[in-house]
Amino acid sequence: MEMLATKSPLWLVIVVALVLVESVWRVRHGHGYDRRTALTTLGLVAGNVPAALLNGVVIGALYGIAWHAAPVHLPLSDWRVWLAGFVAVEFAYYWFHRASHRIRWMWATHAVHHSAEQMTLLSSLRLGWTSLFSAGWAFYVTLILLGFDPRMVVALLAFNLRYQFFLHTEARISLGPLEWLLNSPSHHRAHHGRNDVYLDCNYGGVLIVFDRLFGTFRQERADEPVVFGLKDRAPEANPLRVVWREWADLFALMRRAGTVRDRIRIALAPPGTPPDRLG
Repeated sequence: MEMLATKSPLWLVIVVALVLVESVWRVRHGHGYDRRTALTTLGLVAGNVPAALLNGVVIGALYGIAWHAAPVHLPLSDWRVWLAGFVAVEFAYYWFHRASHRIRWMWATHAVHHSAEQMTLLSSLRLGWTSLFSAGWAFYVTLILLGFDPRMVVALLAFNLRYQFFLHTEARISLGPLEWLLNSPSHHRAHHGRNDVYLDCNYGGVLIVFDRLFGTFRQERADEPVVFGLKDRAPEANPLRVVWREWADLFALMRRAGTVRDRIRIALAPPGTPPDRLG
């Protein structure tokens, strides 16, 4: 769904142009540009095209069913509905994103996005192929059942994701006082950190206020440079392995579990939780 929500010819031109500009900037300022990582990302993007098409058809049908069942249909022509929809989508995205870090079944898809060890605009395009399977789309069904048109939900989610494209950079871009309200490159660098101090923070899309409200906000620190990538995971260049290794490890643990209940608990536990500590 993420890939389809951000797909348009003009947007693709903008993305390619800015990726090229950033690559030159990184080389000239001594940050380097890992070609192998870039090729892995392009492989992930290529594989995501058919996956996104399938996801779009199935999720679109599910959203259509939810819209048909919704007792109220809020009008697309009312700007107040759009404003409320924006806040609602941001709220749903926050909880979807937080769940994607705290529930291993969802993390198996989302981990792909965190697998790059350089924070670049191109790395923002690292998306898992299994979003339909991990069911993150379910967080937005509630909004449709509340009366928000699925076309509005998808449009606002597309805006959310396009905004986040600009956050994936090591360029020291500050939004000033707006960083209290809006997500920024600094906030998102902290989110991508594998250092212990940065784990599980800054889940917001466009807004950062829900992180502040629910205690998940952390500031990027000058004394703790962000280290990007996956904690306790070696770098991986093969796109297929990047996509499937978290699922493979999860299913291996579930197979070894003694009961169906234990398997469900493993799937719903935070990533990295040993089976003997599920409680």
